Amino acid sequence: MARFEMLEAGMGAGAQADILFELGLMYASGRDCETDVVAAHKWLNIAAIKGSDRAAALRTELAAQMSKSEIAQALRSAREWMTTH
Repeated sequence: MARFEMLEAGMGAGAQADILFELGLMYASGRDCETDVVAAHKWLNIAAIKGSDRAAALRTELAAQMSKSEIAQALRSAREWMTTH
């Protein structure tokens, strides 16, 4: 929850992208949580939209290992998050 509050506190896009990239990396690697490729792709996608080249590259790598349905689910989830935030 604190991560979302920081995003809404008026941080610059670069700082937001870095936080979202770290969130995607956390889910991709299973650091402090269960590994979840759908959640990882979602957060990496949002970070890439916010301008993170590292997130875009990792998202592409991750997508190569995911099924089409997993990618579709991640894209829907990212779109929903972007719509509400």
